[in-house]
Amino acid sequence: METTMEAATKLTRIPQYEPLHFDSTKSPWHPFTPYSNDVQLKMLHIDPVSGQVTMLLKAPGGCSLGVHDHYGTIHVYTVSGGWYYEEHEKDWVAKAGDFIYEVANSKHTFKTVPGEEVVLFIILEGSIAFLDENGNKVGFENATTFQQRYIDHCLENNMPLVDLNSMVRAA
Repeated sequence: METTMEAATKLTRIPQYEPLHFDSTKSPWHPFTPYSNDVQLKMLHIDPVSGQVTMLLKAPGGCSLGVHDHYGTIHVYTVSGGWYYEEHEKDWVAKAGDFIYEVANSKHTFKTVPGEEVVLFIILEGSIAFLDENGNKVGFENATTFQQRYIDHCLENNMPLVDLNSMVRAA
């Protein structure tokens, strides 16, 4: 018969996982269409269960992505360049090394500093709605749409697909 400690250990045992190396050079940059041909995305990981998307975003200086509304949180680390939200331009401009945490249900307009290409590391949770000048939803993005855009780009350009969903494996 098991002791209480042995039973508790079995119940609380966390499975061991190996880290997974992902060669990001195998994931191509692709345009963030239909919102912008200038803004490029590089998918690193997509979790269709949680809705989390991990990606790089690259945009030329003086670029805008329009107004969008987040339904989940977003973590943004600025790798290079400068960017800001039009609504917060007087409050801050993110530069290389800066980290921005975006709360759910925040609405803003992404802009890059003129003359500076920007590269961002982004972890997105949930969905984003893109809005027109009247506040009407004109686009909706989530893990499924980001993944489909990546797949479509690879197929249209005869590029191999990288499995962006299997980032964890048992030891």
